[in-house]
Amino acid sequence: MGESSTKPYLIRALHEWCTDNGYTPYVVVQVNDRTMVPPAHVRDGQITLNIGNLATNKLLLGNEYIEFQARFNGVIEMVSVPVGAVSAIYARETGAGMGFEVQDEEDATTPRHGREGIAAAADDASAQGPQNDKPNGGKDDDPPPPRPHLTIVK
Repeated sequence: MGESSTKPYLIRALHEWCTDNGYTPYVVVQVNDRTMVPPAHVRDGQITLNIGNLATNKLLLGNEYIEFQARFNGVIEMVSVPVGAVSAIYARETGAGMGFEVQDEEDATTPRHGREGIAAAADDASAQGPQNDKPNGGKDDDPPPPRPHLTIVK
């Protein structure tokens, strides 16, 4: 198995940064069949969750899943979301945070090979080798391979 993803580590670091600065950490999650959230709170296929210490009970920011208990309209619910489905973490008060690519369902069931790391696109391209099915050897006219991107969430 390849190198582990940086995504869960970045989520934990930004959660800690928010907490240390008195901010409320929120995550935006693309809901899929592996996401356990109250369906009434899902909008346009996604849900924004407060993962602050005051809003959660038994919070676990794991490498594969984020899990906790929280109240929704006064009812305690168990929440479980795959880390791959997280599209952003940010401070509610300032909007400072980080966006992520959402891992496809197909990728979520296969072993990870460092796909979410900053250098992953370069690693994947070099592992495939040159594409020789093009007249020019696949070098000049081909667009560069897609690169993972991290953006500031406003």
